[in-house]
Amino acid sequence: MEFRFEGVDKRHGSNVILQGLTLRFAAGSVSAILGASGAGKSTLLRLLLGLDWPERGAVLIDGVALQPARRLAVRRQIGYVIQEGGLFPHLTALGNLSLLPRHLGWSRERIRARAAELAELMDLPAQLLSRFPGELSGGQRQRVAVMRALMSDPPALLLDEPLGALDPLVRDELQQRLAALFRTLSKTVLIVTHDLPEAAVLADRLLLLHEGRIVQDGPARAWLEQPADAFVRRFVAAQRGGLAAALAASTRRRSDAIP
Repeated sequence: MEFRFEGVDKRHGSNVILQGLTLRFAAGSVSAILGASGAGKSTLLRLLLGLDWPERGAVLIDGVALQPARRLAVRRQIGYVIQEGGLFPHLTALGNLSLLPRHLGWSRERIRARAAELAELMDLPAQLLSRFPGELSGGQRQRVAVMRALMSDPPALLLDEPLGALDPLVRDELQQRLAALFRTLSKTVLIVTHDLPEAAVLADRLLLLHEGRIVQDGPARAWLEQPADAFVRRFVAAQRGGLAAALAASTRRRSDAIP
């Protein structure tokens, strides 16, 4: 699934969120959107889902402009993980996973088989599917949230600060799990985060939003070696040690994977 923004302007009241934004995310690509709080990162995802609309310009899904009449059909093709997962507390993990498949008419057997497949993929013990969210750890809840987004096998996945509330050890483990998942699924993935090292682990392409515009767009190493302006240099300097470590670890993993 391909995403495009063409000359998009977006305001919240008098605040300019996006200005003349023109972007393309190729089908099967994995990209991370970064920026300070209020930079418009989550707004990009909301525009793709038809939860928000631009004042000017167009949002295109597979070359077709998104319109209100089409947004529900588009949402069913996009998995969405919000901050802290957003699981319904009165439903078990399996109940949360079943919501969209039941709406689509899946049988109970098909739902259970898909849930078991995803539990194995996300390294979640299958017996935890019968528990309620309050009975799961933070890392387990986030795994279930990702599984819910993947239940219908959508061609695209949007994640909004998916790991922000987790402790460092759990967060690192899930970063590695998601990075491996993205490499194998061949889906179009957009991740919103403020964490530059995390973005370097998860995505091949990193984009930095500032004052409504993209000020840096490219692989993580280019951010270190070729920052576009003073703001990018400050943004990188605040997380330079973590970014360098993430890049070194990524290089080691690629080397280990070569027979």
